[in-house]
Amino acid sequence: MTAPEDRTPEERRALFRVVSGDPTPEELAALTVVLAAAASGGEDPAPQPRSLWGHPAAGIRKPLQVGPGAWRAHALPR
Repeated sequence: MTAPEDRTPEERRALFRVVSGDPTPEELAALTVVLAAAASGGEDPAPQPRSLWGHPAAGIRKPLQVGPGAWRAHALPR
């Protein structure tokens, strides 16, 4: 292994270098994409609160109230 001061400026600046083989430019591009994706944040997004709009219980009618004032109370929020 060479010491950092023995490397050329291009080698010090590069994210990675090919040690053996002769990859095509397409293979190097694919490797660059994979390494960049692996190095990115990778954090899971914060979970979004679930909407109760489509909850099955929303389609069920509430029981009818009986007694004095029930006709007025049916329109009041619960």
